[in-house]
Amino acid sequence: MTAPSAADACPPELRLPKRRGVELFLLAGAVLVVVIGYVDVGLARHGTVPPDAARYGAGLGLLALLTHLVVRFRAPYADPLLLPIAVLLNGLGLVLIYRLDLGTPANRAAPAQLVWSTLGVVLFLLVVLVLRDHRVLQRYAYVSMAAALALMLVPILFPPVNGAKIWIRAGGYSFQPAELAKILLAVFFAAYLAANRDALAGTGRRIWWLQLPTGRVLGPIVMIWLLSVGVLILERDLGTSLLFFGIFVIMLYVATGRTGWIAVGLLLASAGAAAVALFEPHVHARVTDWLDPYATIDAGLGPSQLAQSLFAFAAGGTLGSGLGLGHSLLIGFAAKSDFILATAGEELGLSGLTAIFLLYALLVARGYRAGLCLQGPFGRLLASGLASILALQVFVIAGGVMGLIPLTGMAMPFLAQGGSSVVTNWIIVALLIRISDSARRPLPSVEPGVIARSRPALEETAS
Repeated sequence: MTAPSAADACPPELRLPKRRGVELFLLAGAVLVVVIGYVDVGLARHGTVPPDAARYGAGLGLLALLTHLVVRFRAPYADPLLLPIAVLLNGLGLVLIYRLDLGTPANRAAPAQLVWSTLGVVLFLLVVLVLRDHRVLQRYAYVSMAAALALMLVPILFPPVNGAKIWIRAGGYSFQPAELAKILLAVFFAAYLAANRDALAGTGRRIWWLQLPTGRVLGPIVMIWLLSVGVLILERDLGTSLLFFGIFVIMLYVATGRTGWIAVGLLLASAGAAAVALFEPHVHARVTDWLDPYATIDAGLGPSQLAQSLFAFAAGGTLGSGLGLGHSLLIGFAAKSDFILATAGEELGLSGLTAIFLLYALLVARGYRAGLCLQGPFGRLLASGLASILALQVFVIAGGVMGLIPLTGMAMPFLAQGGSSVVTNWIIVALLIRISDSARRPLPSVEPGVIARSRPALEETAS
């Protein structure tokens, strides 16, 4: 194994390079890749370069430069890879949505997605500018929990959209409150587990091979499971339920280091999903389609959305058909949202799809690294929770459109159409940048002969 580079190492005693020049170079490369993709779509569909290609590239470049300048002056020690990856994924998503818009001129989604992306960048800037220390969030743990519960329950009052009650629609606009709720729940979980990590690691009743903690500590865990099942029943949303419970189980494992919690989490999630799938028609239909995606073809009704998605991946091959030359619009109304990954698979091929997955993996890995470089338990857990949100979303969505698990109806981070999703993901990146800045920032210098305080002592003093 090679030794970690200066950008990867995180000993607080060393004055690490800030790497802002690396970040600027990577941002320029990300903008260039997005503009090339935009031009490629125009050439493939119309044989000419889009007339607004220069304006589009300049606008994206200015947004990227603005975010870089804010990070340079407000979070100078932040991880240099987080921001370029977010810009590249968001830009690729806009290109794919624009490409699909060319096949549905009466239902264009790229302009709205561009507005939402700009709003997400604005909120990113606000978080980096206003939040000077991530540990401040620990004070608002129960406020975050109450706000998250309110956000999850509000959509129940609105009519379902595509079978799921997860949207708030008003005046032609729609918003998915659960997207913001997942950040608030991550804050609450991190604060709760940080405060009770000793009790969670303690011994209670033993059932078979699993050593459970005391009932006082175990009670909230069972309540979170019941809450996730309740969301699944009331809102008919399998993805959100799995995401909420998965975040908590992963953070519980990070807090205790016990692999048994992973097994318990998988068993409880599987039991809850299986029980609801038997009695909820919408979830049952998705499970049935997953078990036999070609049943509608055999019945003479044509291919289902999942079958069309599998056909798109198969048609892409290794190198893909080329941007703008695929037929993933045959998937139907969810081609720009739930199934946009199928467009990437068909037109970019296995190679392009692998590159996208590697970008997600790198984004998640850098989030985990930021947490590992911190000494305080709250920061470690919060970074792990935020990175796990991205990881679980990618797994659940990619698994659904590829036929590995039942479809969930969630949005691929940064890539798919979804205003609330892209805004939330930009906030997550902003928090990870703030956390990584704290992790890589050197300790204050001390006078000769004075024993320097360790970072744990500094964190306890600050909190």
